[in-house]
Parts: sequence; structure tokens; C-alpha cells
Amino acid sequence: MTAVPRSKGMRVVHLPARTPYAWKLQSRDFRILNGTEIPSGETVPTTVSADWLLEHGPLTWLDVLHLHHIDFEDVATLERLLDACLGHGVNVVFTAHDTRPMVGNAEGFVERLRLLRTAEVSWVCLTEGSVTKLTEILDERPNAAVIPHGYVAAPESLADLERESRSPGTRYLMFGAARASRDQLSTMANWSLGIADPHSALHVLLRAFSPADFTDGGSAPPLLEMAGRDPRIRLTMRPYPTDEEVTRAGLAADALLLPYLWGSHSGQLELAFDLGMLPVCSLTGHLPEQYERHKGLVEEPEWFDWSQGHPNLFGEKFLTALEKAATRLDSKPRRLDREFLDYRAQEHRTILDDYARVYGGDR
Repeated sequence: MTAVPRSKGMRVVHLPARTPYAWKLQSRDFRILNGTEIPSGETVPTTVSADWLLEHGPLTWLDVLHLHHIDFEDVATLERLLDACLGHGVNVVFTAHDTRPMVGNAEGFVERLRLLRTAEVSWVCLTEGSVTKLTEILDERPNAAVIPHGYVAAPESLADLERESRSPGTRYLMFGAARASRDQLSTMANWSLGIADPHSALHVLLRAFSPADFTDGGSAPPLLEMAGRDPRIRLTMRPYPTDEEVTRAGLAADALLLPYLWGSHSGQLELAFDLGMLPVCSLTGHLPEQYERHKGLVEEPEWFDWSQGHPNLFGEKFLTALEKAATRLDSKPRRLDREFLDYRAQEHRTILDDYARVYGGDR
């Protein structure tokens, strides 16, 4: 097996590598192997799994394994993968995007975190607040580098683009998978019944449904019914929306709806900053710290906080925020902020330097 020359940089596999967060982590110092052919002649899947990696040992064809979301991996399999990486000198890096599970239960999530803590794993947190939260969970402060999320839409990809001209009514966007942490259904109902302007529009960009979305209380049937009741709501279904499709939808929207029931960090919030959309956003997790990092450079989201009250207050507080956002959106035209995009480019260079150190540099 031929080793990749160091001049081409460290070879990194992301588990998984479907998001802009992962794909932007490329530089002269490191490159992504997902989607490329390895010496065996096989192609590393974009959505590579721990099982696939273990089946393609020895792991001498990569230098770094970058873990992002550990909820989907069986604990025993994850432990075998960590042992295999240790045995072949592969540096393992874990970015703690979440401080509570997106799927599964809290016990399983904490078990995975404790496994990573006891292994020779380098931790990255997106905010100082998440380090504090993980310290509470683990009863020990993880030795983590704090590296912010950074951009979602690459500044260079926006160089020749501009936001679409304002239509007579306000344009709202909501997108993403139907997760338990995000309430798309009540959001659509509250928007439809609460926003009376006939010229306003809501674009809902969906990821393809699976059978589970139609069974066991799945949200697909009522969501489709709700959309059919209001001609101002437009549904767009994609297998997995591309970065370009999401960017186009954002450039054609004035506000981004982020109805999180819970959450730790939000790439969608960062995208709203990139594209000049006003976020209407749950005050949850470490999202306020994400905003504080850019305070003075982007406008503050229209927050709504229901976490300390009765769950039935979610709709009331969301609709109040929606009404306030409508007033703010009427006040001025919205264009891409070129100075902020220049700032994003500089921020990204710092992020890449920080990750080069975490990945291990010249080993």
C-alpha cells in the first residue's frame, strides 16, 4: 500500500461527511477522503459508518478520523473502531455538536461520551458554554479546543450572488429533516393562521420522507395536510438538499424559522447570518453564544424562550416573535453584507489553523 505523500496533507475521514461543516475543513494541511478512492480501489462513502471502516482495515490509509454525530453508532462497534485507530496511529477527533442526544436516549448518549473521554480522543467544542455543559454531564472537564462553527455558505460561493429582490410580502423559509427536536408542524399551523398578509409566503424545503414518517405518529401526513390548506405555503422535496439548493432558498427568503424544542448548536443560525436572513429562533442551548460571537456584525435574532414555562406556551411565544419579526422585516431592504463575508473568510482561515493543530500537524 502506498502512503499518501505528506505534501498532500493529512488524510481525514469524517464520520459522517454530509454537511458543509465537514466539507469546508480542507486545506494544504489536510484533505477529506470521503467520496474518494483508497488504495484498495474502493470509495469511502460520504456517509461512512464505523462498521465500514472496520471492514476496511488495517486503517493505514488514513491519518485522522473526525467524529461528528455519535448517536447512530453502536457502542461496542464504536469502541472497536477507537481501538483500531489507536492500534494504527490514527488520531481521533470528536466535535461535540450536541450536548444532548438528537436520537436515542440520554443514557446511551452519555455512555458514548464517557467512552470517548477514556480513549485517546481529541475533543472540539463549538462554544465555551458547551464545554461547561459537558463538564456537568461527565463530572470532569473535557480537554477540548473551542473552535466556532464558522460559515455555512462559503464566502467565495456568494461573490457573484445577491439576495433576490423583495416581493410585496415577507418571505419565510424553514428547512431540514423532521427531527424530534424541531417542531415543523405547529410552526406551519401558527404561521398559516397567525400571518394574515395574503402576499406573505412560507417555503418549506424538506428532506425526502421515509416510511417511519408515515407510521407511529409520524409527522408527514398532518404536515402535508396543513400545507394543502394554505396556498401561501410551498413545499419543496429533495432527496437531500444540496448546499446550492439551500443557499438559493435562503437568498429568496427574508426570515428563517428555527422552531427548536431543544438543541445545542445550529448551523442553520449561522447560515442565516451568512445570507442576511432574520432568524426567528428558539432561545435554547448555546445558540445565544453563537450570536454573541458576531454581535455588532449581524442583527440579533428574534428570540423566543419557552423553556422555563409550560410546553403549551411554545406556540404563544413563537407567534409573538413572528409578529415582531414581521415588523422588523418591513423596516429596511436586506442585502448580502460583503464586509461580514470578508470577516467570515478570515474566521475560516483561523478555524483551519486551529484544526490543523488538533489533527496533529506533522506527526
